[in-house]
Formats: sequence, C-alpha cells, structure tokens
Amino acid sequence: MDNNFNPDKQHTVGAPISISGTGLHTGVKVDMTFRPAHPGFGLQFQRIDLPGQPIIKADCDLVTDTSRGTTIEDNGAKISTVEHVLAALVGMGVDNCLIEINGPETPIMDGSSQPFVELLQEVGIQEQPATKVWYSLDENIYHYDEKKRVEMVAMPALDYQITTLIDFNSPVLGTQHAGLKNMRDFVREISPCRTFVFLHELEMLLEHNLIKGGDINNAIVVVDKPVTEEEMNRLAKSFGRDKMAVKHEGYLNNLELRFPNEPARHKLLDVVGDLALIGYPVKTRIIANRPGHSTNVAFAKKIKQYIKKNKHMKDVPVYDPSLPPVYTAQQIEQTLPHRYPFLLVDKIIALTDTYIIGVKNVTFNEPFFTGHFPGNPIMPGVLQCEALAQTGGILAINSMPPATYDTYFLKIDNCKFKQKIVPGDTMLLKMELTAPIRRGICEMRGTVYVGNKLCTEADMVAQVVKRG
Repeated sequence: MDNNFNPDKQHTVGAPISISGTGLHTGVKVDMTFRPAHPGFGLQFQRIDLPGQPIIKADCDLVTDTSRGTTIEDNGAKISTVEHVLAALVGMGVDNCLIEINGPETPIMDGSSQPFVELLQEVGIQEQPATKVWYSLDENIYHYDEKKRVEMVAMPALDYQITTLIDFNSPVLGTQHAGLKNMRDFVREISPCRTFVFLHELEMLLEHNLIKGGDINNAIVVVDKPVTEEEMNRLAKSFGRDKMAVKHEGYLNNLELRFPNEPARHKLLDVVGDLALIGYPVKTRIIANRPGHSTNVAFAKKIKQYIKKNKHMKDVPVYDPSLPPVYTAQQIEQTLPHRYPFLLVDKIIALTDTYIIGVKNVTFNEPFFTGHFPGNPIMPGVLQCEALAQTGGILAINSMPPATYDTYFLKIDNCKFKQKIVPGDTMLLKMELTAPIRRGICEMRGTVYVGNKLCTEADMVAQVVKRG
C-alpha cells in the first residue's frame, strides 16, 4: 500500500499472475493463480482440477479443519492452509480476487506470506469504482478457551490493529509479543515471518507422515529440550541433509531469524489470514493472547455474527450539534422553494457528491400534530418521506450547474416505517445516490434515524427541473 492507496475504495489484483509450489501437509505440487474480480466478489478459491471447478468462498462458516492450518470446504471441494494466502491479500489491500488452484492445498513456499506479497506487487493492486464499506464495533467482543489458555478481544477502534502475545512455557521462545498498528506496515513488518514448530511436534509429524511436502526451510524449528546425536542424524536423514545441529539460541541451524520475535509476528500473520474469513472489512483493535487457528476461526465467527446482527448500524449518521452546519435553515431556503410550515429540514450537517445528511428537530408545536393522533402525537409517515425528499433535493440541486432548480417526485419504492417518530425526537435524514444523475433523474436511497435506531427507509426517484 503506497501513500496513494485509498482504503475506502475496493481493490483487486492488477492482472492474473501465477505461482507454483508444494502443499506442506499433502505434499501435492500445485499451481495457483490470482485473478482480478469485480467489486463485491470478495475472496474466493476455485478448484480448477475438479469436475465443475467448484468455488469455495473464504468464509469462517465453511471451515472444516484447523488442526494443522485452516481448511475451508464447500461444493464437494476443500482447500487447506489458506491463512498465508489470505493474509497476503488482506495485507496488500485486496478485497476482490479469484484464487484458482489445481490441488487441495495452497503452496507453503517459505512458510510466510512474503512470496505471495511479492507476486502481487509484480502486477500491482487496482482501485475499483466501488466504495469499501467498513464495519465498526460498538462494544468489546471476547473469546476465551480455558483449555488452550487463549484470550482474544476485539475492541472499538478507528483502524484495524492487531497485537499478539505468545507464551508456550518455552525457555527458548520465552514470552513474545508483536503489534501491527496500521495494515500499511504488514508487507514490511509481518509478511516475511515464517511459521514455527517445536522439535517434538516435528518428530511426531514425521512419524505419522503428516508433512509430506515438508522441507526444513519451510519453518523455524524450536529445540527446547536436550537432543541426542541419534535424533539429530535421523532428522537430517528425513530432510536430506548431511548433518544438523542446534544453535546456542535453541533453534535448529536450518535458517536465521528475520526478526528477534519472528514467531510472535507469524502468529499475528495467522490472525490476519484467519480473520479474513469474517468476510467483512472491520475496524477494530484485536488483542490475541496465545492465538491458534481453531480459536482464530471461532473468534472470526463471533465477530461475523455481531456484524450480521448489527449490519444496519454501519451507516448510522453521527450528529454533533456543537459543530457548524454545512447549510443553515436560511441557506436551505435559498436552495429549496419550501417554506414554513412545509419546510421539514432544519440544517444540513454533511454533503458530498454522493450523499447528504440533514437534521429535523421534531417539536410538539408542529402544526400537523394538532390533527394527527391528538393525545398520541406521531409524525405522519408521508411527511417523513417529504423530509427525506427535501434533503435529497438539496443533494441533487447541489450537483447541477449554477441556476435555480426545483425537484419533483417520480417514484417511491420499498418504503418501510420501523419506529414511530414523536415530539422531542431529532431526525437524521440521510439520502444517498444509488446511480449517477442522468438527464436530471436522481435515484436515491433514503433512511431516517433517531439516535442509532433506523425509523424509516425508502428508495426514491426524483427529477431536477430548471426553473423557467
């Protein structure tokens, strides 16, 4: 991500590009291709080696195994060890991509995300003409696993940030932590960090033939107990080496650490990849203590459930009455032909080329309350729609060349009244263009909020006409 990268736009890969390698656990040599995808496509894998070339969405609800990496399965097909690929895509800011693969497992390469990042950098990342909708949290989301001693929390934040802590009760690793304050730093600080394994785990995996594609350069091997010469010879033979030894730091002599806390950084990389399975871009601060694939996926499911439950809250306008308005009541009268008692917008607090937010303070002195439900005053729904239309009229007129205009309703669709509006309420009126204005025809989506409650919504079409 360079300084010109717009995090509020969707992105895809610049062109198709391929990489080949061997799956760590299956030992199957595969070819994998990143392909551009249209806005809203998300991240999806396709098994092009199977009949029908089934597609598997990167979705935490499709995870079927987390024992030695993260496996997703759907439509009779599965893909294993998806986390390093997904981390690379997220770290590069890619929202939409089809990942074609002709085998059951992504290539392990050097055990990090760096080879995939370098591949994506070759073709570049393409900005798309679609807004990226970020989801925020209004409360902390916790996940505990007492058996594995894992604690994870997602907190409200203005950016996507992650901190990981690891403690394996190992004299070699000790307690380590790693942090990512901005996703722009992922490529440099996190993507080169390789997976790690303890020697006793490696021996067990070799005994059960569970790392058929394993190469001693795929991972950092931590040696935290005395090892006999016989064991070292057996290990060297397994990996086709003449000789192996343990460095004084407690790591096998197969490679040099890229960072002093590389294991903790790799755990953070795994969190990035596994939480990509939420399926929604989210602004939150994650703190993960002793994370692993199973807990990462369980945590992703919790966050996804929260977002789905509160999805309607993502665009709730925020009103600070202490800030000066974009349009005052007097300026609104200069734009619209409406006057009291039929001017139903008090001020405009936000205005761009695609959306507008207006404010209407509802008081008991409104003239329509005199005859509408006396003794139980409720603002008529038709007037709520009129308030939205007036707000949208300002948006439409603001986008036209300088002149005097009127706006006229052509159509209202999908109108729903979800909460009643009563005296004392402050209506936040939001209108968004759903299509570019053509020949004076404006298609807009309107919503009315009181606080964080959605009260009214409707799709509206209006025409802007130049006053003769």
